[in-house]
Amino acid sequence: MSERLAGVHGPAAGSDRARGAPLIRHETLRPGGLVAPPAPSAARGREGAAAFAPDDRFLVVMPTYDERENLPRIVPLVLDEDPRIEILVVDDNSPDGTGDLAEGMARGEPRLHVLRRAAKDGLGRAYLAGFRWALERGYRLVFEMDADLSHHPDNLPTLIAAAASAEVVVGSRYVDGRVNVVNWPMSRLLISYFGSFYARTITGLPVRDATGGFNCFRREVLEALDLARIQSNGYAFQIELKVRAFRRGFQLVEVPIVFIERESGESKMSKRIVREAVWRVWWLRIQQVLGRL
Repeated sequence: MSERLAGVHGPAAGSDRARGAPLIRHETLRPGGLVAPPAPSAARGREGAAAFAPDDRFLVVMPTYDERENLPRIVPLVLDEDPRIEILVVDDNSPDGTGDLAEGMARGEPRLHVLRRAAKDGLGRAYLAGFRWALERGYRLVFEMDADLSHHPDNLPTLIAAAASAEVVVGSRYVDGRVNVVNWPMSRLLISYFGSFYARTITGLPVRDATGGFNCFRREVLEALDLARIQSNGYAFQIELKVRAFRRGFQLVEVPIVFIERESGESKMSKRIVREAVWRVWWLRIQQVLGRL
């Protein structure tokens, strides 16, 4: 599959815009923005913390397919959170021109990069392409994040802080006995909530939001996972990443987030994605028993 990169690989300190030029805050776009969440809830913990230096670089991998309306809104909000953050848009040849728009934005923003793929090939493969791109360029932290504003950019500093003492940080919709989801139909909520319960029951994964897609990984986790062996491509991809990291002995912590359903564009959820998740967790369980994870 042909892939093309756009955008200049910018300095860690960020552009002039990141240093103080005015940007629209997320609360302007999302009335009732999230207040600062409580401290992370650890699934497993160790003593000691990894200090993040001012010259460390963090990458938000953001897959896109027909996100032309949302991209100009989400990019400045993410970059405004920390001057060490950069974004990689992984576009699967969006018919609405998202890839062209992203390349145009990248020409004026050195902290924005674009990886274009030839065709729509699934969320999991888009993230894997982004992970490889990040590892080749030495980023210290790598994030998964939706482009549709359902993941609140203001949570990024909380995930960064939690990553100082854990290798994997999960932005969790279902932590501390609460369900933090806005504007979802009950059917979608039940699929997500019980899907996470189903996955952690079968696999033993010690997090409540097994299917969540707002996550942070230290680079050593992605280096250890052998990305070529990851087979899931839809909803199950998030489960498989967490299971493999947990089985490799990495720490997982959850921090509470509020998930807000997209305001524009169409959800990528489908029955095929749900079916894959149902059987894939059993495949993961079998691989655990056979010692192949």
